[in-house]
Amino acid sequence: MIETIRFWAIVVLLGFGVLFTLVSTIGVIRLPDIYARAHTASQTDTLGAGFALAGVALAFGWQHGAIYTVLLLFFVFITNPTAAHAIARSAAETGVEPVLAEEGAETDETEVATETDGEPR
Repeated sequence: MIETIRFWAIVVLLGFGVLFTLVSTIGVIRLPDIYARAHTASQTDTLGAGFALAGVALAFGWQHGAIYTVLLLFFVFITNPTAAHAIARSAAETGVEPVLAEEGAETDETEVATETDGEPR
């Protein structure tokens, strides 16, 4: 009974790890600039690695490998967001501008002027 619960807990943890890593990969491919990519990489990739490493630690049980896996999990939780922050800060200091709107989705200036001057159309 306990082994069955342990097996399914490992499967669920590894499944969540793969899911979050997949979401992170899609985000890095699809998002428009370095700031959004660094954000998704630091958030979802850290969660994906955390779930996967927790599943591996649970699979090892009370062995030395589980201790090393938990230490690796702690290392990933510290370094991954720190690296993403360093990348985003470096981009900001070198003058990389964030993408605020997609190309072709710009609003017409006359529409904005008529909507903001308070007069009805």
